[in-house]
Amino acid sequence: MKFIFSCVDKKDHAHIRAENRPAHLEYLGKFMDRVVVAGPTLGADGESMTGSLLILEFDDAIAAQEFAENDPYKLAGLFEQVTITPWKQVLPK
Repeated sequence: MKFIFSCVDKKDHAHIRAENRPAHLEYLGKFMDRVVVAGPTLGADGESMTGSLLILEFDDAIAAQEFAENDPYKLAGLFEQVTITPWKQVLPK
């Protein structure tokens, strides 16, 4: 099953994102066979990172939650909010 991970950064935490980006990317690298899409959300300026949006495939919600809990960004306290939602891909087929 695919899951959407919608993560919102805490205000004024860009330095936490920058400091933990290498560890976050290394962590995601361990799940590349499960990644559908992943990347940062952006502010109105089109450059500043404000959060993360990921779609990954896991066997169940427990595995998805475990993935989210162990993300270096989460462990560093970057996120104000994380929402995990099951998702069904319709297009493209």
